[in-house]
This record gives sequence, C-alpha cells and structure tokens, in this order.
Amino acid sequence: MSTPGSRYSAIAPAERLPPWLRRPIGTASALEAVQGIVKQQGLHTICEEGRCPNRGECYAAGTATFLLGGPICTRSCAFCQVEKGEAPAPFDGLEAERVATAVAAMGLRYVVLTAVARDDLPDHGACLFTGAMAAIRAGNPLVSIEVLTPDFWGGFRDERAAIAAQRQRLAAVLAAGPVCFNHNLETVERLQGVVRRGATYQRSLGLLAAARDLAPGIPTKSGLMLGLGESFAEVVAALGDLRQVDCQRLTLGQYLRPSLAHIPVARYWRPEEFDELGAIAKGLGFQQVRSGPLVRSSYHAESTQGP
Repeated sequence: MSTPGSRYSAIAPAERLPPWLRRPIGTASALEAVQGIVKQQGLHTICEEGRCPNRGECYAAGTATFLLGGPICTRSCAFCQVEKGEAPAPFDGLEAERVATAVAAMGLRYVVLTAVARDDLPDHGACLFTGAMAAIRAGNPLVSIEVLTPDFWGGFRDERAAIAAQRQRLAAVLAAGPVCFNHNLETVERLQGVVRRGATYQRSLGLLAAARDLAPGIPTKSGLMLGLGESFAEVVAALGDLRQVDCQRLTLGQYLRPSLAHIPVARYWRPEEFDELGAIAKGLGFQQVRSGPLVRSSYHAESTQGP
C-alpha cells in the first residue's frame, strides 16, 4: 500500500542523528518478554507501530502503550508511522478482553490506551476506549488508566451537529473514569494542515476545553513535536493556547522521521532549548511538564513528576 506521504520519498535522508538522540534499544530478554505477551494476545502497541525510540526502556520496565482499533488508521497524518487506509479491519469485539489479559500478564498498575482514528465506526472509536477500560477494571479495579484519544470528529456535515456528536463521544470516554485525558495538538497552528491531515488546531483545542467542562476532576494533557519547521515563538503561542483551555499537563519532544515516505525533519532542537521551553511552560501554569528530545506522549506517564 502506498503511503499518503510518498511525495517525500525523493528527499534525501537528513544528517545523522545528533548524539543526544541516540540511545540503546534495550536487552533482548526485556524486549521479547513484552513483545511475546502482545503478540500472543494479537494486540498492537504504539511503541512498535510508531517506532518509539523509548520502547527498549519501557519494555525493560514491563510497560507498553496499547494501540486499540487495529494497526490501520483512517487518517493520513504526514508524521505517523502507523499504516493508513480507508478500510481498516472490522471491529474486534474481543480486543478489550485481550488487552485486559495482557495487562494482567504484565502486572501493570498504570496503563496507557491510545487508538488509531476509526472514522469508519459510528462513534469514531469511543467504544474502543470504554470497552478496554471496563475489561481492565473487571480484572483489577485498582489499575490506573490514561487515555490518549483522537479527536472523535466527523459524521455530520453540519458544524453544530458535529460538535455535539464529538462532545457525546468524549463524554462516554470520560464517564469511564480515566485518570488522565490526553489529546495531542502535535504541532503549531501554521503547520496543522501539512502535518495533521483530517484534524484541525481549533477542533483539538475545543476537545480539550470540552474535557475540562465535562469532567473537571480529570486532568487534561497534550503534546507537541518539534522539528517540523515551527519557530520558538510559535511553540510558545501554542503553549499559551493550551493554557487558555486549561490544559494541565504537557509533553514536548523531537520529531523523528520514521521513513523517507514521511515529512522530513526541518531541524533538531537542542536539549537546552527543550529546557527553556519547559521552564516557560511551567511559568504559564502547566502542572506537569516533560520537555526533552526523546519525550513522547506516554513516556513515564505513570510518574507525577517531571522528566
């Protein structure tokens, strides 16, 4: 299957990764233990599908971020390694039970659930999250669950009806009681159309605002990738927009190009620049900030401290 980003394939690879972006992949035994459980249950993780640079460390700690809804996404974001397609696999009613089995086998006490965009489903994938949360808690009600969701947008041409449907889908997920609701802004406003096909800056901000309105007791979280061509001032402006909708937690990390079929890296931000942005974010009032080249949305998500 050709990827939507194939227009980038003629662009030469970027220079070698700077030293602060190189890290060991982890021990074979740690990798195999987690991969074995995931494979045995026929599941997917964003760790593998997204080629996360931290998967060795996370696997060694016995953690993984489960990718719900199968391995094919109905969106065509230019940065993402997950396979794209208009016809994802049929809804898998047993996936939630298999996730719960894997959580128990791994002995997890903090779980992160994310999902591909499933615009083909009537509720645009909200049921993937509610089903998995119910199954996990049926096995162990003490497990804490963080969700990282798509925008749940679509299905209606009328803007007002679309907003109402999005809010209804979001409300169902929040009613299931996640300990944190995460939805990534991904990049600055100017680059949204190039980077996030099918999503918009204002819809994402609206989703985060609605989450605070519907469930003020559940912290909200968002993240941006740096290195796509944004300026320092644009990043700071995006942080301000997130605080305007009372987003409380933040992740900032370096974009790494998964393949030549994906949008190129414009530049590699230095660790001290991430430190500076992290300090600015804390000054803006974010309660939790993780800012660093290798930070990802669910990296050390179980910790309430900074990186």
